[in-house]
Formats: sequence, structure tokens, C-alpha cells
Amino acid sequence: MSKRRLLIIIAGLCLLPPLILAGQFAVFLLRPLTPPAAPTLVTIPPGATLPVTAATLERAGVIASATTFRLLARYTGEVSKIKAGVYAFNAAATPREVLRRLAAGDVLKHRVTIIEGMNLREIAARFAAAGFGSAGDFLALTKDRAFIRSLGLPEAASLEGFLFPETYLFAAGVSQRKIIETMTAEFRRHLTPELTRAAAAAGLDLLKLTTLASIIQKEAGNTGEMPLIASVFHNRLRRRMPLQADPTVIYGIPNFNGNLTKRDLQTHTPYNTYRIPGLPPGPISSPGADALVAAAMPAATTYLYFVAKGDGTHAFSSNLRDHNVAVRRYQLRRG
Repeated sequence: MSKRRLLIIIAGLCLLPPLILAGQFAVFLLRPLTPPAAPTLVTIPPGATLPVTAATLERAGVIASATTFRLLARYTGEVSKIKAGVYAFNAAATPREVLRRLAAGDVLKHRVTIIEGMNLREIAARFAAAGFGSAGDFLALTKDRAFIRSLGLPEAASLEGFLFPETYLFAAGVSQRKIIETMTAEFRRHLTPELTRAAAAAGLDLLKLTTLASIIQKEAGNTGEMPLIASVFHNRLRRRMPLQADPTVIYGIPNFNGNLTKRDLQTHTPYNTYRIPGLPPGPISSPGADALVAAAMPAATTYLYFVAKGDGTHAFSSNLRDHNVAVRRYQLRRG
């Protein structure tokens, strides 16, 4: 064998391991693993190092090699971009695609819908059911005076009324504090300059505006009637008449059983608007945008009364005689 041929063979043998490694790396990059039968949840904790992250992904079966994944992350310069959170993998993905998701923070998110008219207890229960901590902890946070002040909201006993009803997408594991901050920010977003000016002209500060809107939200069967219902309450407030709103009475009854009695209407609580003049001390539910607008900009009417007609709408009256006729017609089914 010639010396030249020997050198060529030696050189080829020296190049073989790098070529094999390069081939293995290429296969690793291009070949996704078999997709899992069910979605695989992988939690990357805050502050996790690259080796810990890669090992977590390998144990979960998302990537084939933690070592090669570390090389890829360092080669692409995305080590510092990897974000903590819970990730859901339910389809085959190449390591490059996995790395892109980690760098983009494409974490698992839960959709939570808060409906207009829900109160704090109902909201807390809904978030607890979605896996965002306990309802008790959520409620305690909504009554934390220092936290309320940090949100720039009025001094009140709780955040009742200020958690805006909307459909939210929250990353799994997000804190309850962050949830509440997001919801109150959404509330403030709906306080347009026009709305706040109209409320001020009507003598309503932010707490009174939200309180009145929350009552309108609970009383109205549809958004179209909200300005009319608002006009009744504004007219009563101007005349110093009790609001006589059943939803406020119900809010003040612990463990309400669904049956509002005459005794309930006669029991004195801070929320019994049959017994106390003016607005109750705070909101009774989370009002939506339409209720907030109606509270600030009611219809111009002389109405002082309304009664449910049983079809989701109300009959409105400007005097007690007409109201009694409407009550007999729609509630007592007489006359």
C-alpha cells in the first residue's frame, strides 16, 4: 500500500466520527418523535437551567436527546429566551419546533369566561374550578386593602364590581394576583373619558357609578332596557326615594336560598334598599360595559317604577297607580 493511500485512509478514519455525529445531529433535528397518545404537559420551572430543561423534555418523551437539544439551543443562541411555564405537546414536533415554542413562551392557556352580573364568590369559584388556586385565597386577595390601593381603585371593602366580565386566556400556573390585575385593568379600559365625564355630571364618582351599574346589570333582562332602568334609579335618587331593588336585598342575605320573603325585605342590612336611602355601600356584581354606560347616561324619562313582565322585559310607570295596575297584570295576573 502506498504511503499516499495510507494517509488518505487515515484522514478518512479521522473524519468519520465527526461525520457520524453530524449525521446523528441532522437526524435529531429533522425527525420528530412519535406523537403522544394524549397531550403531554411539561412544566419548565422559573429559573430552570438549560440542562434541567432539556432533561425534563427528554423524560417527557418530547425530544430524543437532552445532550443534542442543549447543543441546538446553544448553537441558535436561544438559551436565554426559554421561558418558564406549562407547555402542552400533543403532536409530533422537531426539536427546532420545540425550541421555538419554548423561546416564544407558547405556554398552555386556559379560557375562563366571567359573565356579566357574577359576584366575587361566583368569580372565585370559576377560577378555582379552572385550576387557578383556591376560591378562599382568591376572595381573601380581593379584600386585601393594601392590594386594592395598589390597583388605583376606590377605597372599598372589596373588589366587588371591579373585576370586568370578559373571556380571558390565562397561562397555567399564573398567580391569582396577576389574574385580578388583568381583570381590573380591563375594567379601567372601559372607563372612557366620555363615560367618566357623564358620570361626574350625574353626581357619580367611580364607586357610585360601579355600584349603580351593578344593580342595573342584575335588574335588566336585556341590554336595550338598561338605560330605562337606569332612569328609574336616577329619578328615585333625585327624589330621595328608596331604590327598592330586590337584587341588593338578596346580596345582603348570607346563604340566600333563592326565595325572597317579606321578612327579608323588612330586615335591615347595609344592602337592603327598601330600608336604606340611596345607594348601598358598594357594588353587588360585576357590571358589563352596557350597564356602566347606562348608569352614567340614563334615558330621559319620568319613570319611577318597573315590574317584570315575565318575558325578560319590564313595564315602566311614572306613578304608583299605573305601577299597581302593571303589577296586577304581570305579577298577580289580574285585571
